[in-house]
Amino acid sequence: MEKIEVSITSAGGYTGRRMAKDKLFKYVMTFGGLSVIIAISTIFFYLAGVVAPLFMPPHMEELKALALPAMANQTTVHLTTEEQVEIGMRVTDQGSITFFGLHDGKPRLQVQASLPQSIQATSFAAGDMRKQAMAYGLADGRVLLLKDDYKITFKQDPKDPKKDIRSIEPGIVYPLGTEPLVVDDAKRALKRLAIQHDGQETTVIAQTEDGRLLLANYTSESDFSGESVATVRAALRELPKVAGEISQILLEVKQRDLYVIHGGRFVSHFDVQDKENPKLTQTVAVVPEGERVTASTLLSGGFSLVIGTDKGNLAQWFQVRDASNVNTLTRIREFKPMDAAITLAAPEHARKGFLATDEKGAVNFYYATSERLLLESETGGAKAVVAAFAPRANAIVLETAKGEIRTAHIENEYPEISFGALWGKIWYESYEKPDYIWQSAAANSDFEPKFSVAPLTFGTLKAAFYAMLVAVPLAVLGAIFAAYFMSPKMRGLVKPSIEIMEALPTVILGFLAGLWLAPFVDNNLAGTLLALFLLPFSFLITAWIWHLLPDRITKWVGPGWEAALLLPVVILVVWVAVALGHPIEAALFGGDMPRWVSNELGWNYEQRNSLVVGIAMGFAAIPIVFSIAEDAVFSVPKHLTSGSLALGATPWQTLFNVVLLTASPGIFSAIMVGFGRAIGETMIVLMATGNTAVMDFSIFTGFRTLSANIGVEMPEAAVGSTHYLLLFFSALVLFVFTFFINTLAELVRQRLREKYSSI
Repeated sequence: MEKIEVSITSAGGYTGRRMAKDKLFKYVMTFGGLSVIIAISTIFFYLAGVVAPLFMPPHMEELKALALPAMANQTTVHLTTEEQVEIGMRVTDQGSITFFGLHDGKPRLQVQASLPQSIQATSFAAGDMRKQAMAYGLADGRVLLLKDDYKITFKQDPKDPKKDIRSIEPGIVYPLGTEPLVVDDAKRALKRLAIQHDGQETTVIAQTEDGRLLLANYTSESDFSGESVATVRAALRELPKVAGEISQILLEVKQRDLYVIHGGRFVSHFDVQDKENPKLTQTVAVVPEGERVTASTLLSGGFSLVIGTDKGNLAQWFQVRDASNVNTLTRIREFKPMDAAITLAAPEHARKGFLATDEKGAVNFYYATSERLLLESETGGAKAVVAAFAPRANAIVLETAKGEIRTAHIENEYPEISFGALWGKIWYESYEKPDYIWQSAAANSDFEPKFSVAPLTFGTLKAAFYAMLVAVPLAVLGAIFAAYFMSPKMRGLVKPSIEIMEALPTVILGFLAGLWLAPFVDNNLAGTLLALFLLPFSFLITAWIWHLLPDRITKWVGPGWEAALLLPVVILVVWVAVALGHPIEAALFGGDMPRWVSNELGWNYEQRNSLVVGIAMGFAAIPIVFSIAEDAVFSVPKHLTSGSLALGATPWQTLFNVVLLTASPGIFSAIMVGFGRAIGETMIVLMATGNTAVMDFSIFTGFRTLSANIGVEMPEAAVGSTHYLLLFFSALVLFVFTFFINTLAELVRQRLREKYSSI
């Protein structure tokens, strides 16, 4: 009786400890699962929080009214601000220049342009805003060039020695001297004017009062001190006449293209790159009959022309190279129209944004590339007659017909971002057609960066597709054979060997793919393709021959060791294919198959292409797919296979109808894990492909993936810039995409498990 009590006591204690352990592990597993969920959610919300500013709408303060700082009886011809948006500059038609505070409107400095005595200014023009050049056209056929200049100094604050006080001193400089330059030798008044100045070369386009259109080009040389400037008129040419009254002359910043708006609805383009031989290249009607051009401007960089009409319509035009290799001024896109006639259009200094105003006093802000209407405002019913952006596009200053200055601060950091710009085809300047383009940097600031994530997403899917095209058949079929047909001893050698391959650094695979495999495939393209074609057939032929051999021969190979016979077959087939490759190239492809692919088929061919990446990434994905799939097949209960065989099914029938169906959840999981591995792969893509962001499904072209793009460009991206945030957006897209795929895979796996668990 005592023994029984002791036994019961011991059992009760053991059970209690088991229950305590179970409860502990339950809490541990629950904590671990919740931690994973929290970690994933934190990553998602962090990425979403970083990229959220990209999609925030722009904001502008209410336009603040200021009285004209001085010379209210004179007509304003130009307004601008300095970079810090503290001082504005007003230029009048009579040469009066006033610098005033943008916060209070009070004059800071007033100067008079160095116009010759008794000579009246008859026209005015401002060049590229970044160059700050301005010019007065005079009644005697001369032109005076001037620039606004700001000297910034810092002085110690007498009240707080640790702080510095910034001081901005405005002024006017004359880069070519105070003596006006002769444009018209006939000394006729300059009625309209366009000017560009880059320090060494100055080009002036002027319409004289008698209707002539003159091009004058000047070259300047400074002495070693930089104080004395010698200017020589290098060319003077009269341009061909255009039909109708000229309303505006626009010269782009590179001094190569001239646009003349005339006849109410026509734009004539002149090629003025050769100043000695300017040419009229084309005349285009930019508006239909019954409509009239009332405002126009060149966007930053000088490639695009914005046209506004009396119907309130706005459109962007630029030169497009046609099939005949001829540039043609083409209507690219239209913007949301305004309610009344457009009175003026003013561009941003360094981006493709612009503002437009109409007769009713409305002020709209547009961004050309994203085709967005960013902001809408108004001036209190009075139309704007002059307007300008601050250099950083964070403020505007304009003057209304009521004779008041209006200013406003703008928050508009990422105007180029829209759903269409990120995912759709965009017609960029200097391109022949709309396209998907990722080009985060340009040769100079005249060109805008291009941020289409579509080719990156396409490249990611393309990389995964070709990798799985290689990995899935080899890994899954190999796993089935290893688990179901292979001898235990051979399986004990093969499975660990393949699993060890999983630990091989992908940088090594990328290195081998880029420096060995890519040149090998390039030099043996026909042989490589022939090998990929022959290998499956060689396996089938080998199996058929093995089946026909007599038992006295096949018995020398133990059951489950037949796969070893394929090793010499693979080596032989690859050797034969490579050996036959060069004769085939010589006979069918002119001795150079890559060149034949490019010239005859019209396909782009790159040495580091999708074929190379597919082989390399497939090799990297094979171990993980094989391992999981093999475990799934091997874990099928033996009583299911034994029962099937006992009922008369053949091994192959048992495989297809019992084993594969039961193991399908695991096999599917293996494929999806391999797919996820391929999507997130970075180093192989970086090293084994051309890394070009193109949307081309060809196996002979490269691509760029989201992960590779992040790895390449993140170190060079300026923190807080559009480029920087878009790299985080790429990471968010990759995260959401993989999360969606894995979630879908898990749902499918659960359905398969429920369906075939009762077999």
